[in-house]
Amino acid sequence: MSQQGYVAAPPYSQAQPGMGGYQGGFGAGPAQPLYGHYGGQPQAFTAPPTGMMKSPVSSAAGMPPPPVSSQYNPNIQQNGAHPQRYPAPPAASSAYGQPPQSPYNSMPPAQQLTNQMSSMNLGNYAPGPMQSPPPPTSSVVQQPFQTGPPPTMGQQQMPPGPQTPLMHPQLSPPQLSPTSMAMGGPPMTGPPMTGPPMAGMGRPFPGSPPPGPGGFQQSGPGAAGPLGYQQQAGPFGGPMAGPQPGMPGGFPGAPGGLAGPPQKKLDADSIPSITQVIEEDQRIQGGKVYSTNIRGQVPPLVTTDFSVQDQGNASPRFMRCTTNTLPCTADLAKQCQVPLATIIKPFASLPKDETPLYLVNHGETGPIRCNRCKAYMCPYMQFIDGGRRYQCGFCSCVNEVPVFYFQHLDHMGRRVDFYERPELSLGSYEFAATLEYCKNNKPSNPPAYIFMIDVSYNNIKSGLVKLICEELKTLLENLPREEGAESSAIKVGFVTYNKVLHFYNVKSALAQPQMMVVSDTAEMFVPLLDGFLVNYEESRAVIFNLLDQIPDMFADTNESETVFAPVIQAGVEAFKAAECSGKLFIFQSSIPTAEAPGKLKNRDDKKLVNTEKEKTLFQPQKGVYEQLSKDCVAQGCCVDLFLFPSQYVDLATMGDVPSHTGGSIYKYNNFQVETDGEHFLRDLRKDVQKSIGFDAIMRVRTSTGFRATDFFGAIHMNNTTDVEMAAVDCDKAVTVELKHDDTLSEETGALIQCALLYTTIGGQRRLRIHNASLKCSSQLMELYKSCETDSLINFFAKSAYRAILNQPLKNVREILVNQTAHMLACYRKNCASPSAASQLILPSSMKVLPVYINSLMKSAPMVGSTELSTDERAHLRLSVMAMGVEDTQLLLYPRLTPLHNMDVSSEALPAPVRCSGEGLTDSGMFLLDNGHSMFLWLGQASPPDLIQSIFNVPSLGHLQGHMCALPELDNPLSKKVRSIIDSLLEKRPNSMKLQIVKQRDKPEMFFRQFLVEDKGLHGGASYMDFLTYVHKEIRQLLT
Repeated sequence: MSQQGYVAAPPYSQAQPGMGGYQGGFGAGPAQPLYGHYGGQPQAFTAPPTGMMKSPVSSAAGMPPPPVSSQYNPNIQQNGAHPQRYPAPPAASSAYGQPPQSPYNSMPPAQQLTNQMSSMNLGNYAPGPMQSPPPPTSSVVQQPFQTGPPPTMGQQQMPPGPQTPLMHPQLSPPQLSPTSMAMGGPPMTGPPMTGPPMAGMGRPFPGSPPPGPGGFQQSGPGAAGPLGYQQQAGPFGGPMAGPQPGMPGGFPGAPGGLAGPPQKKLDADSIPSITQVIEEDQRIQGGKVYSTNIRGQVPPLVTTDFSVQDQGNASPRFMRCTTNTLPCTADLAKQCQVPLATIIKPFASLPKDETPLYLVNHGETGPIRCNRCKAYMCPYMQFIDGGRRYQCGFCSCVNEVPVFYFQHLDHMGRRVDFYERPELSLGSYEFAATLEYCKNNKPSNPPAYIFMIDVSYNNIKSGLVKLICEELKTLLENLPREEGAESSAIKVGFVTYNKVLHFYNVKSALAQPQMMVVSDTAEMFVPLLDGFLVNYEESRAVIFNLLDQIPDMFADTNESETVFAPVIQAGVEAFKAAECSGKLFIFQSSIPTAEAPGKLKNRDDKKLVNTEKEKTLFQPQKGVYEQLSKDCVAQGCCVDLFLFPSQYVDLATMGDVPSHTGGSIYKYNNFQVETDGEHFLRDLRKDVQKSIGFDAIMRVRTSTGFRATDFFGAIHMNNTTDVEMAAVDCDKAVTVELKHDDTLSEETGALIQCALLYTTIGGQRRLRIHNASLKCSSQLMELYKSCETDSLINFFAKSAYRAILNQPLKNVREILVNQTAHMLACYRKNCASPSAASQLILPSSMKVLPVYINSLMKSAPMVGSTELSTDERAHLRLSVMAMGVEDTQLLLYPRLTPLHNMDVSSEALPAPVRCSGEGLTDSGMFLLDNGHSMFLWLGQASPPDLIQSIFNVPSLGHLQGHMCALPELDNPLSKKVRSIIDSLLEKRPNSMKLQIVKQRDKPEMFFRQFLVEDKGLHGGASYMDFLTYVHKEIRQLLT
């Protein structure tokens, strides 16, 4: 059966000039850019007809400017369901738009957008006639859709189904053929608008949503996206009132008179929804056991709760791929432009009901490996010759089986001890490493943790130093330890610093800690060997003594300048002297301005935003820090940076060492103990206690025909194959791009083996092996069926965030849109059954990809807006580079959960709703979280009893703005809401500070930028407009 996704719409314009082919990957952009500049002068485009709306170049940041949301008659606002003729935009809207030489080809007027989208066919919804024009005044009632049959294997995103246009079944006037629909929309006069959808554009149909699940959920005034442009009257982009004369028809060269009868409006709920896809997958696969015994099967989504049974391929918790079926040839890969990549999270946490990895110990001989390619023994090795030899699955080399390892084969040709040996029957396991895998062939020592506290004026004054010292007393009791060990083998050390460094001798024999000062920061050394790194259990009394004294010793400091590079250097030197690896926890308040190596100056320059030089804001300053990264990695010294800035700190440079050593960067702006203390401590506790490996080196081997070519993560690369990480913890993932170097065979498939050599927290050297086998096919349909959107977006985010270091943002955005359009156009051309060119057809596995891509393009690093802080943008960029699939999924599509109407007696969490302002209700209470920020949004008409039971105040008006935790009240609703928040804080890798936001308060603007289906606060289209724009690009590729 033809297995397809979705369909949508009457044609956009005739093919426009200038859509040349473009390169995949992040190579040079196309000569004729196709995705607009956030606010800069775009390249040439045939000038639009006279009378086109012009606009100041400052047209927001983001994609090109939009058709204006104010094109509708005021009477539409009452009910988003009356089809209307389109009046033209009022004069005021001329502030939208882009300079005439917009790089975009013409965007259809909004009416056409509607038509286009209204025939969007969602791969599994109830059939209905195509493009039926409703009678002009009938109000349209949306029918609930039925879903299709359960998915076949390899297709978990949404059940496939015959493509059926998404239509309102009850309206079936005579069908129009797609051709007669070509210029759908009422007759119009005047020129068209150009440019793809852009920030200021509200949802196509303003107006308050009618009640009931089937209604059109359009936002009314005050509920649409965040404030975009001055031109829009009404709070948050409500439409302008006032009659407006006729809106332009067709496209350049198309007479307006071709228009068909007026069309009904597209319901925002009818386009693919991420929450629906997540719910559907949870319904089908939730709570089930996923066995990894089948090559190339598509795992459940990252958002689904499932258990894994390892039966020969690594669990999807450790490895996920962008597609589980590789194309057989490089030509096919180039044709579809679906990136081939695997996202590896070698230390991923496993739930309690899953078995931890088995440890295989072959004693002196060490792990068994192929002589030629050095792959480790795994389920893909084929034993032959009665079990005396084996053929490597990766390079086909035939190897002798060592005598001690020999075992007879059964009648299937399988070893008799198959199930007793993890390395033959499981996808993931560990080998104990021998001395040849250790530095200098000496056994490795357990790692050490050094706490380095900036005791300059800001940190003392804010109370931070006292807070850290108090917390360390309890935190050090919980250092990570080996399974079964009574206490942790990790040693600890303490440094305080401002312009100079203070080292502390906390040897257990001392009555009082001793301080040693190093003031020559240019030639850093550690002034004591014995007594600096100690066992916490043995030196507890001296350490407590020190932690009590530190806040008092510096209580009267006036020193506001700090150093930074020498602090890291001191840590590296300490680890060198102790011959161990470890982690530095650095608590820094400000940019290092004291005279010392690594001194930084303020180079923040808002004038660079939206210019060719904007990329320099993300580039670290070269020199000292680059060398420091190399020194850290060589010594296995990971750096975790906790920043407490009150102004610019050049995070791009300060974060350079953490982001190359497997470290993390945490940032607390304008830190205050009362409001941010608990948030910071949650991060610190998670960071100290998480499972982690040190001094790691990773190699990804593949079977013949393809190889790993590029690596993204908090890593260091000395050569093209070895991924070096001073440390790797349970939240860090490495994204590996794969490329063909020959043809792959459908019979043998493709194999990937990730081998990670590391030191455990107990000081043992181990190899952790993860194996995955993928299918290969010469049918593109197979590739599209087994794609994973969440993995694709992880790859796109990382490659885009790396590309902005070397290319203008505008080019990177163009490449993203082009590649998205290209992938979808290739599916349409090669896999979809024939249908009207006006329909948008999306593969079932990628139907929500446009939502994520649009969200990525609106993320802080990708938006050229002077309102965003450079440090915030740099921070997000660096954080994403190390993220796994579940973290990028949540970041780019936050969870918005209604809490006002949940069943407090039920264990279940309320179902999230679409991440759009249209779902917010005046009397509602919603929780939004994206893994970094958390908001509790309160509608202005929240019932007093709701407010009373959560906050213990009589009404919303009594609520104080700066509350950062909910009071502990003894009622079911309060308990339920707090337990939901606590479980999220527990689950997410980072702590989140709860921000309470009231509807129409000033801080609500900040909350609204997380509603990723709406237009962006700092530029960027709404999901609806972006989808329409992508459809237009697809059509141009197809013509």
